[in-house]
Amino acid sequence: MTKKYLIVGGSGFVGSFLIKELDKSRVQNLDKNPSPFYNDITTIGNICEINEISIPKGIETIILLAAEHRDDVSPTSLYYDVNVNGTKNVLRAMDKKDIKNLIFTSSVAIYGLNKKNPDENHAANPFNHYGKSKWIAENLIKEWYEKNSKEKSVTIIRPTVIFGERNRGNVFNLLKQVASRKFIMIGKGKNKKSMAYVGNVTRFIKFILEKNQKGFHVFNYADKPDFSMNEITQIIEKKMKIQLPKMKIPELIGLFGGYIFDVVSLMTNKSLPISSIRVKKFCATTQFDSSKALNLFKPPYTLREGIDKTLHYEFLNTEKDDILFYSK
Repeated sequence: MTKKYLIVGGSGFVGSFLIKELDKSRVQNLDKNPSPFYNDITTIGNICEINEISIPKGIETIILLAAEHRDDVSPTSLYYDVNVNGTKNVLRAMDKKDIKNLIFTSSVAIYGLNKKNPDENHAANPFNHYGKSKWIAENLIKEWYEKNSKEKSVTIIRPTVIFGERNRGNVFNLLKQVASRKFIMIGKGKNKKSMAYVGNVTRFIKFILEKNQKGFHVFNYADKPDFSMNEITQIIEKKMKIQLPKMKIPELIGLFGGYIFDVVSLMTNKSLPISSIRVKKFCATTQFDSSKALNLFKPPYTLREGIDKTLHYEFLNTEKDDILFYSK
């Protein structure tokens, strides 16, 4: 019998790239929004409402991508409504259909900031509501797995920041600022950043699907080697054939400026491109050990190739549409 999969939250950035990788005859998508590419296999439904979680007949594996993940979500209770209660609803719907295979995308945000290259056994210490809600969701899934562990297969993937073509998140903002020469380094630029190209993340999910191994598995995912902020800007300069000024703003001054933007954002009720949390993230060392995943899986693209592909599509390609995915 041909195995069939339901992607929950497949209308977004990662989901759209993932569906492209898979056999469409074996995939269905459930999302609160229409898919920009795959509406013919998409059912509209919000995981916050259990009666809207429709699982088609014959589905053997759920790939749960749906999440509230922007930095500026208000009220913050939305993180828990979607990431915690939504996960709980999906697990209940799986039990009703007797589905025992789950792939869940969590986040390295569960580790917190400025940790020293944590692997999957590192203690959780999330610093924001997104990370906290993802950690609670992971524990719900582990409890669900342990109720009947002999028959179930659970894989939790904790990716670092994911970037790629069409995505409008923090990595794109950095690429755009550097490419347009509107960039000044905050801090010394020696802090290293783990990053993940979307084409590698979705291929890893496909690898896990095809492996279909029983048990409870957790993987960090980041492409290697990690680049420092200085190295990332140099890659962009070379690809775009530009040269940036060497001026750098001390981290404390940059953070003070971020707090000023926080006040302005609060007073105007508008989301601004600069904030204290974004300055903190920019200056933080965010390295994660993904050797467990990369010992099993060979990514189709190097990290540099992923950056080059994204730069080419976004800034050098003259034939592109207006379909974009927004995240922070």
